[in-house]
Amino acid sequence: MGILDSNMLSLPQPQANSWTPSHRRHCRCFCLELMGLLDSNSALSPSLVGEFKPLNPEEFRKQAHQMVDFIADYYNSIEKHPVLSQVEPGYLRSRLPDAPPHLPESFDVIMRDVEKDIIPGMTHWLSPNFFAFFPATVSSAAFVGEMLCTAFNSVGFNWLACPAATELEMVVMDWLATMLKLPKSFMFSGTGGGVMQATSSEAILCTVIAARDRALEIIGVEGIGKLVVYASDQTHSTYKKACKSAGILPCNIRLLPTTQAENFSLSPALLRTVIEGDMAAGLVPTHLCATLGTTSTTAIDSIRPLAGVANDYGLWVHLDAAYAGSACICPEFHHLLDGIELVNSLSISPHKWLLSYLDCCCLWVKQPGQITCSLSTNPEYLKNKASESGSVVEYKDWQMGTGRKFKALRLWFMIRSYGVDNLQSHIRSDIRMAKLFESLVSSDPRFEIVTPRLFSLVCFRLKLNPLGTGTGTVTVEGLNRMLLDRVNSTGRVYITHTIVGGIYMLRFAVGSTLTEEHHVVAAWKLIKEEADAMHSLDEGE
Repeated sequence: MGILDSNMLSLPQPQANSWTPSHRRHCRCFCLELMGLLDSNSALSPSLVGEFKPLNPEEFRKQAHQMVDFIADYYNSIEKHPVLSQVEPGYLRSRLPDAPPHLPESFDVIMRDVEKDIIPGMTHWLSPNFFAFFPATVSSAAFVGEMLCTAFNSVGFNWLACPAATELEMVVMDWLATMLKLPKSFMFSGTGGGVMQATSSEAILCTVIAARDRALEIIGVEGIGKLVVYASDQTHSTYKKACKSAGILPCNIRLLPTTQAENFSLSPALLRTVIEGDMAAGLVPTHLCATLGTTSTTAIDSIRPLAGVANDYGLWVHLDAAYAGSACICPEFHHLLDGIELVNSLSISPHKWLLSYLDCCCLWVKQPGQITCSLSTNPEYLKNKASESGSVVEYKDWQMGTGRKFKALRLWFMIRSYGVDNLQSHIRSDIRMAKLFESLVSSDPRFEIVTPRLFSLVCFRLKLNPLGTGTGTVTVEGLNRMLLDRVNSTGRVYITHTIVGGIYMLRFAVGSTLTEEHHVVAAWKLIKEEADAMHSLDEGE
């Protein structure tokens, strides 16, 4: 009889399947004793857990098949779940043990817990009824590319660490640049180049650091407090975070006001005025971030006039096209990049609208040396003949961190599997569905379109006091907050809001890979039903 068997004899056995407090107390003591034995007597471990093989190819094959079936079933049945999670904060801690398991748990048990505990806490971004924020698009091709990326587990910080990872990324970045009709000055086949970052936040930070260092080379490092950066009040909030991370004083971050009259675009005249005022005060204009498709309303900053102003004063110009940039693979949107040859860098995030899964941001720069000069490292343990020759790209010097995944596989699979024509059709389909929703909103006199629809986002709101009688004390904002809460609480769709220029509005962003026209129509029907219900409540007061 082994140690475990002898200990089991001392554990009181419950009668008639009834556990008393005494039984529970003895069971807890036994478990604690068992864990102590495992910790103190390592000789027990092999007999308890067997030979430890964390990567057994046949076991992996079995579990991977099960996981693919689970994922496919999840995609097939995703509409049965509330789009917006209905759980309360802290729900998961109360469901999971306080301490990790000492012994292995089976794959089936873990997957049951995924269904029981994890899925209820998910907001389902891939639901066809997800119309919030901007979409996080996916595709079968990108998924299998990501599987291969994870399988290889390549840490391609320099060329030698994985030549294929570096060189495929260079090829794919040039492919995307070609799809966008970018000048050769942004391509490896020309004088520039591109790199895959995780998010726009990282891409912007890299450009701010490069612009900072370029300016400090002229004025000296002691002048860092004089550096000033510029964007509009509609620029993504990450810009301010990136600038502060790069050492720009918060008081020197200019977020210039926009107006509804100019569709919330940054004014070149205002930019020039502010820059000249800063220079007169002895400050050093350093970086401008323009946006193609702002987060709130997809407003467009005109590249050519803004870059013209910035170039007059020697600023680094970055174009953040995280969401809307993907649309520029379609010829009808190429004109939005007019003046792109005047900027220093631009970035788009294919994970938002180009079917590539998180995380995937593509950053192009006209003069890569200005990025690598700021971000390069050359420790002895990474030195090698290829790197020292200067003939290869060292992507660790194009980003904040050192390690990096073989992300290019994802885009390579996606572009090759679908081709440019199908990717263009995907963009156009989402825009058609957004136009449909826009027409439905416009057909109801109770609602209004607040800002022009430019891509697949519709900004709309319920007008003031459309409910007939009642107290009339509800504001436009209060009315739309009430409508938003009612719609989202059903779990049938998920939409979000924003406030721009003091105007509270609802955002309906089409783009989830699984969304079809009937989902858009059903979402509008639900919104109308909730507006009708609010009308009935108001009349009953």
